[in-house]
Amino acid sequence: MTAIGIMGGTFDPIHYGHLRAAEEVRQGFGLERVVFVPSGRPPHKAAEEVTSPEHRYLMTLLATADNPYFEVSRMEIERKGPSYTLDSLRELRRLYSPEKALYFITGLDAVLEITSWNGYMELFDLADFIAVTRPGYSVQTLNDLGVHLGEERFSKIHPFPVTLLAISSRDIRRRVREGKSAKYLVPDPVMKYIEKERLYLSDPDRRVVRTGGPDFLA
Repeated sequence: MTAIGIMGGTFDPIHYGHLRAAEEVRQGFGLERVVFVPSGRPPHKAAEEVTSPEHRYLMTLLATADNPYFEVSRMEIERKGPSYTLDSLRELRRLYSPEKALYFITGLDAVLEITSWNGYMELFDLADFIAVTRPGYSVQTLNDLGVHLGEERFSKIHPFPVTLLAISSRDIRRRVREGKSAKYLVPDPVMKYIEKERLYLSDPDRRVVRTGGPDFLA
């Protein structure tokens, strides 16, 4: 059975940490490809400001353009209402034949909070979850989650260590806002786009939406 990876996130902006994790997971699990799904209106952390979906989509497109195994989906950007992972996985399950397994890629910290996700029990009927490990989180912390989910669902969570790059979208935004260089933290086309569109500056004309949610390597 062929398998497809799904990487959801705010991607504000997408950076080398996201890309490296996706590439290592793709190779490690023998995935046919990885589909990046920038969130439209994530339902969590509603008090935070996030750059407009179109900017985040275009940056993700620029960052993945040189990898033939990476794709970008607009499904959450074009869907009205909050961007629930459950809705996206249902849509992806309809899009791909039952013979293709789906693996949702996210950080271990996000998986530990999966019981707060909308319709979380059904998620495991649609996909497996790859919990990318990152600093400050031990795989042992998954044990309590296993008790809550039950053995069958818990078996569909796969902790996976990747080369941990100390990069976060939040830090990149701070650097740009403070006039510091973010070069080599994001791909050059993304950096040029940020500069051209004057993103992350203290600019009252900056277009943002109220949003939030599990932001992988945020």
